[in-house]
Amino acid sequence: MKTEFLIALRTTLVTLVLTGLIYPIAITGVAQALFGHKANGSLLKDIDGNVIGSALIGQVTNTPAYLQPRPSAAGTGYDAGASSGSNLGPTSQKLSDRVKADIERLKKENPDAPETIPADLVTASGSGLDPHLTPEGALWQTERIAKARNVEPERVKQVIKSMIEGRELGIFGEPRVNVLQTNLKLDDRFGKPAASQP
Repeated sequence: MKTEFLIALRTTLVTLVLTGLIYPIAITGVAQALFGHKANGSLLKDIDGNVIGSALIGQVTNTPAYLQPRPSAAGTGYDAGASSGSNLGPTSQKLSDRVKADIERLKKENPDAPETIPADLVTASGSGLDPHLTPEGALWQTERIAKARNVEPERVKQVIKSMIEGRELGIFGEPRVNVLQTNLKLDDRFGKPAASQP
C-alpha cells in the first residue's frame, strides 16, 4: 500500500509540474513571442497614445462624429464581466419596445440616412460584446458622421470601406467593420472632434 501511495504521489507531482507550471509558462511565452498584441488583449490606442479599449470588445459611443455600435444586453452595455444576450424571444413585448425605441432614436439622430435601418443596428449579439457592424450598418451612419465632422460624406464612406474586414480564410463568417478601429481611423484621417472620446 505504501508503494502504491508513493507512486500515486509522484505521478500527481509530475503531472502538476508539467500541466500546472511548465505547459502554461511555455504557451504564454510562445503567445507573447509570436502574437504579443493579441495575447495582451488586442488593445487599441487613440491618436494621443492612450489605451481606449480592445478590438475584441465593443463599447458604447454616443458621439455623433463616431460610428455607433449595435445594442448590447451585457450588463450596462458591453460589460465584459456580464457577457450575455437578453434571451428575449421574438414574441417578447420588452424586446419589441426596445427595438421600436432604438428605431426612433436612430431616425432622430440620423435624419439624412436611408429609410431602411440595417438589422444589426437594432439587434444585440448573443454575447453582448460584439465589436463589429455589417458594412451596411456602418455605411448607414455616414451622413451623421460627415455632418458632425464637417467633411464630405464620400470621404467618410472611403474610410469605412477601407476598414471592411473580409471572411476568415475567405469562407468563414461575414464581411464586417470593427467599430472602435474605424472610429480611430476617422480620428486619424479627420482629427479628433473637440471634447469627444470614441
